[in-house]
Amino acid sequence: MAAATSNAQPNPQQTQQFLSTMLSQRGPNSLPYAEDTKWLIRQHLLSLLSAFPSLSPSVSSFTHNDGRSLPLLQAHGTIPMPFQGLTYNLPLSIWLLESYPRHPPLVYLNPTRDMIIKRPHPHVTPSGLVSLPYLQNWVYPSSNLVDLARNLSSTFSRDPPLYSQRRPASPPIPNPNPSPSPNSTPVSSNSGRNDSFSYPGPRPAIPPRSYPPSPYSHAASGSGSGDVGRVPEDAAELFRRNAVGKLVEAGHGDVAAMRKAREAEMEGLLRVQGVLKRREEELGRGVSDMVDEKEGLEQMLQVVLMNCDVLDSWLRDNEVKAAASKKGGSKGDAELDESFECSDGLSKQMLECTTLDLAIEDTIYSLDKAAQEGVVPFDQYLRSVRLLSREQFFHRATGIKVRAVQMQAQVAHMAARVQQHYVS
Repeated sequence: MAAATSNAQPNPQQTQQFLSTMLSQRGPNSLPYAEDTKWLIRQHLLSLLSAFPSLSPSVSSFTHNDGRSLPLLQAHGTIPMPFQGLTYNLPLSIWLLESYPRHPPLVYLNPTRDMIIKRPHPHVTPSGLVSLPYLQNWVYPSSNLVDLARNLSSTFSRDPPLYSQRRPASPPIPNPNPSPSPNSTPVSSNSGRNDSFSYPGPRPAIPPRSYPPSPYSHAASGSGSGDVGRVPEDAAELFRRNAVGKLVEAGHGDVAAMRKAREAEMEGLLRVQGVLKRREEELGRGVSDMVDEKEGLEQMLQVVLMNCDVLDSWLRDNEVKAAASKKGGSKGDAELDESFECSDGLSKQMLECTTLDLAIEDTIYSLDKAAQEGVVPFDQYLRSVRLLSREQFFHRATGIKVRAVQMQAQVAHMAARVQQHYVS
């Protein structure tokens, strides 16, 4: 069993530059993550790589069960796993699917050639897929990669998922340095069985290939000493990358600010749109009411015009009688009175009620004058006025009822004439 040893940590500035470049790409080579989550993805990976320097980021092609292949981010390498007082390196890959961080990532164990997966294991399938309660209970946005890695280390320290197989010819020589390559990471467990090793069956995802090449690939020496070499970079190229990274970060900030401003502007426009719609409905109802009122006024105008025609006809018929009445003489007055004839019983009753009402009104006026001059005693005045007022009340009440009946009959008659006029 080989305990974990330290390894050279990647340059944090290069890590930030790499993630910023990958997440800011547009076009056919862009990563399939939502624009509003790319910044959070970058922060999750930076926090993970800061807490676990033995992990390295890369972009590789991931093939789903339905055959779709997409370039996705992954963190591959080892995480420390304490067991029986020692710390061992657990090789794994953490894939960030296109729905991350709203959905959990996929975690695969990457056993080396001299390791086998424990069967059965409650949290690891024979293909190396890891299933933990932390992944099943993933909650956005509180869940993150750092807590996931710590949960992996804690869970597997109680039940290691890998066995190291010892070869009969010679004991295994552990590699003291963890490597991000899944085929060279040394991890051992608490088993020393001599079973022959066979690579696990087909996984849900095809093993990745580099896409594009990551600047963090490490080359181990052929002697197995674990020395790691890095390709030196030109100072001008490094400065250019740093400048591009800062520009990308500034661009992300400007885009976020512009998005907030546009969202606020859209909210204001939507509110104005709602007010305009309500006003449109109110104006529509007002126009409809005005159209109805116009139709009613047109009907009333027709009624008035017909009444004018009737009055004109009556005046023409009675011009002679009016001229005779102007010349004087009782005969002319009698002929003028006869020109006003009631057309029906209601009109005659209305005429009588009105006549009696006006006659009583004149009588009461005369009694008032007589009482003021002292011609009529005051007690007699009161009795007379009381009797006349009671009689006048009945005449007025009768006239009001007759007028209401006449109005109803007139409205019905006019409506029938208007309908007949439109039909004709």
